[in-house]
Amino acid sequence: MAIEDIVGRIAGDLEHLKRYTATPKAGCTRLPFTKEARQAVDYLKTIMAEAGLEVKEDAAGNVFGTLAGSDPTLPCVMMGSHYDSVVHGGDYDGIAGVICAVETARQLKERGIQPKRNFVVAGFCDEEGMRFGTGYFGSGAMLGKRDVAYCKRFRDTDGISIYEAMQAYGLDPNRIEEAAWPEGSIGCFIEAHIEQGPMLDAGNIEIGLVDCIVGIQRYMITVNGRADHAGTTPMDMRMDAVEAATKVISKIPDWAREKADGTVATTGFIRTIPGGMNIVAEQCEFTVDIRSRNNDNINDIVRRISAALDRETEAIGGSYEMDNKLTITPVNLSQGMLSVMEESCKEHAFSYQYLPSGAGHDALEIGQVLPTVMLFVPSKDGRSHCPVEFTRYSDLAKAAVVLLDLAEKLLTE
Repeated sequence: MAIEDIVGRIAGDLEHLKRYTATPKAGCTRLPFTKEARQAVDYLKTIMAEAGLEVKEDAAGNVFGTLAGSDPTLPCVMMGSHYDSVVHGGDYDGIAGVICAVETARQLKERGIQPKRNFVVAGFCDEEGMRFGTGYFGSGAMLGKRDVAYCKRFRDTDGISIYEAMQAYGLDPNRIEEAAWPEGSIGCFIEAHIEQGPMLDAGNIEIGLVDCIVGIQRYMITVNGRADHAGTTPMDMRMDAVEAATKVISKIPDWAREKADGTVATTGFIRTIPGGMNIVAEQCEFTVDIRSRNNDNINDIVRRISAALDRETEAIGGSYEMDNKLTITPVNLSQGMLSVMEESCKEHAFSYQYLPSGAGHDALEIGQVLPTVMLFVPSKDGRSHCPVEFTRYSDLAKAAVVLLDLAEKLLTE
């Protein structure tokens, strides 16, 4: 099949999927266990079936399409990404990788390639963690890392737990552990994704070969003080939760800069309680997201935050809680699979570059336990997690060509 035809099919699928957003004309908002998620899953099921795949949705909300191999007892080759988004995000983050995997399955069928082992296309639920403040829910469930207690623990800003959201979506959270795949059933995982950064676009590079994904730790921190009148309470008699919290928050970026080595730290959410302009805050909640390819850097920043919170809350007579939402260590990706993709890029005369991923992906969760690789395609101006996110369909088609070469080698050897 000509690459122009591949471009057309990928474009058709992604243009259709753009419809499934809670914020039309204001970016893609497709949160887990929502109407928009259901619409996207139903569409993925349809095109997987049309591609000749055996389709199923699991107990975690993941959707899988399987092209059977001659010996389905062998560990499968799995390829895919996630179908959820952030709030007011882009139309390509995650879902483009799912569509590239579907396109790879189509080409395997059309070329008459007879796989020895199963080829599985995966669309994972809730990689972003936007709704419940966690992340990698679906891929974690596939690995046996999610249970009923987990589903009941985490809640969205409306107080709805994962457990309750799953019930409303039509899933039985009491069966979540059924989403786990048997040990040894997955041989490797492959994920295509938009870069979400500027390196490939700035260098006019067509393919990014990802050799490392950074580790991530996320925390929700609550500083407790005392609510008082903003006008009548002297400064030296206040238990101001905002004062203590912001003294810590202001130091976090510089601690990341000291580490260098690509280490980053972000406070992306802050909320004061009760939240009145003329009330000294009783509580201040904020998040911290720390990432680095060096796990020692992450752990040291966490220690500094904890020590600073000890100091600042003691100074006001307050207290704090530091709730770990996510901990994933950095992962080095499969050199063997990277080498195959590099040879494919050379064969097709695609420009390529090795680079790390500063964003976490399902490949980060899965790469902790299975041979894993990632391929990046350029993001225009490096923009992502926003409505202007854009990747050319022609670049995604080139990715599908490289993915096919890798899949064919893995499935027939």
